[in-house]
Amino acid sequence: MEHSHRYQAYPTQEVAEGLEYHLNVHRQLYNHIRWDYENSPEDDKPSEYDQNNKLPEWKRKWPVFSELHSKAAQATVARFHRNLSNLRKKKEKGYNVGRLKRQAPTDYRSVTYNQSGFDLDEKRGRDRFAYVRFSKIGWVKIRYHRPIPDHATIKEVTFKKETTGEWFVSFGLEIDEADLPEKPGVDSLDASNSVGIDLGILNYIHTSDGTTVDWLDLEDDYERLRREQRKLSRKEYGSNNYEKQRQKIAKINRHIQRKVLDYQHKITTWLVREYDAVFVEDLDVKEMLEQPHTARNKQDAAWRQFITLLEYKAELYGCHVKQVEARGTTKECARCGVETAKPLWVREHSCPSCGFKTDRDANAVMNVLQRGFSELGLGWPEDTPVETVTATDTTQFESVSASHVVETGSLGA
Repeated sequence: MEHSHRYQAYPTQEVAEGLEYHLNVHRQLYNHIRWDYENSPEDDKPSEYDQNNKLPEWKRKWPVFSELHSKAAQATVARFHRNLSNLRKKKEKGYNVGRLKRQAPTDYRSVTYNQSGFDLDEKRGRDRFAYVRFSKIGWVKIRYHRPIPDHATIKEVTFKKETTGEWFVSFGLEIDEADLPEKPGVDSLDASNSVGIDLGILNYIHTSDGTTVDWLDLEDDYERLRREQRKLSRKEYGSNNYEKQRQKIAKINRHIQRKVLDYQHKITTWLVREYDAVFVEDLDVKEMLEQPHTARNKQDAAWRQFITLLEYKAELYGCHVKQVEARGTTKECARCGVETAKPLWVREHSCPSCGFKTDRDANAVMNVLQRGFSELGLGWPEDTPVETVTATDTTQFESVSASHVVETGSLGA
């Protein structure tokens, strides 16, 4: 299993200049790789292997490239071809895509050292600090707020300069499957140790055991962002004051992103610790964002990021996570399966076939749970009627506020 640890870095002025310089040279290399690919015949486009073999020749022709570490240069070649592969996959899915563009200094902000060219010194720093050495650059101080696990192998290290001007170092880690906690057997799963999740509109999430988590209130942050953006519009583009104001806006955006990510970390950690299996809707987030209503709220929810966090934490904590078909979960009756069309503003499910009545989101989350059992090859336990699991009205949901999650760091009491 692969995951990453990210740390804020505090390079000295001299080292920061070295990082900036290498960042710029890698950007030039990336653009040259793109130029070489674009100007090759259509029937003879170079592969990643071919362009890696061209690196020695390029270094002789342009000595600036010889200042880069060999593995870091190869990682830049891999970066271009990875971007190219992602572009092809989108095109195959029917997306209208163009070509990879030339990277400007503001676009290219990270460099990766793969397998070698770096060292981590955990003993050199004090008070939760450590140092990372990048070949041909120097030592960089990082805030070592959590140590690298003993059973993890560092596969790569990336340094990045954010739009705010801050530096960060990320470690790509690999953990052997044998060192991960064993997941409970599928046969042991039932309605008591499993949960369905509905990513909602009125609330952030609803669970099949009757818990709702409120949305994170970001209105004050967005009001501040709008105010600072109005100030930016009155600055002369390219001036020092413009750059200062741009960084201020970048810090506000960063603050919003961190609040959302922190919120998701706390919710997902609670879910994988609390349950043996978590079932969640497989949402088409791109299609949802293209709809005009509540688009910004959906973007703030960062549902795809939420699901990604849930899946990788499931491996770390020994929990099953399964994405199920999202279409029809709110329309289909959780008891009899009959579909009933209802507009978004109708928040109650009332089945004309069997007479089952409940909250709209409670019905949806019950369908998610049932579909999860079905996709795992398990039938719904006959001795567990829907009514015992699903809340029959909104007042039966145990509501958890966003402030409680932020303050306590969990959803527990």
